[in-house]
Amino acid sequence: MILEKFSLKGKVAIVTGASTGLGQGMTLGLAEAGADVVGVDYVEMKETQELVEKLGRKFLGITANLMSMEPLQGIVDKTVETFGKVDILVNNAGIIRREDAINFTEKDWDDVMNINSKTVFFLSQAAAKQFIAQGTGGKIVSVASMLSFQGGIRVPSYTASKSAVMGVTRAMANEWAKHNINVNAIAPGYMATNNTAPLRADEKRSAEILGRIPAGRWGEIDDLKGAVVFLASEAGSYVQGYTIAVDGGWLAR
Repeated sequence: MILEKFSLKGKVAIVTGASTGLGQGMTLGLAEAGADVVGVDYVEMKETQELVEKLGRKFLGITANLMSMEPLQGIVDKTVETFGKVDILVNNAGIIRREDAINFTEKDWDDVMNINSKTVFFLSQAAAKQFIAQGTGGKIVSVASMLSFQGGIRVPSYTASKSAVMGVTRAMANEWAKHNINVNAIAPGYMATNNTAPLRADEKRSAEILGRIPAGRWGEIDDLKGAVVFLASEAGSYVQGYTIAVDGGWLAR
């Protein structure tokens, strides 16, 4: 009975940044739980589509540049046109720029803020309007970061953007809970993805990071599946405005 509340059978999810890494992993987790998925990325997502369809679920790929607001409403509209509704939005797409704060450029600030926080808010807004129009409620899950809680080094715009994700998650939850819309976030710890490749390649920095993680390892993509399914399902219906850390214990140290 309780397991039935984790089922996403018959649900339709939008996942941004679905081509690789955490986005692909969360897409597969949602599909494994029964959802059909609309993947959004700036490149084609053939591998993700094949993996979803092997699970017996439907997949629609939308190629879009999420640094701009221009495609956002169209993503929701195309989802509804194809599947008749949308139930879940996962805001995963994001970028990072590394440079000393003293030398950081306006372009590196604006590019990261645009995709990591501005797009998160306005795509969530578009999805929420659709949820309200449907009268069905819905689930919004955004990807935050350890740097939603901490300052980081050489990533000022990323830290600002991910702090914004945690804050705006609370703000949207405060206003939209009355419409049966759950808005939450996941803060992955240090995960083995493209974004962390430079850190993992730096033996000294990698050893420092691993020395602080109680679990003693970098996170794997599959580690996020349970959290995203929980927050996207009926099982998480009384969780609102919260950012769940999936970090191997990093923040506990």
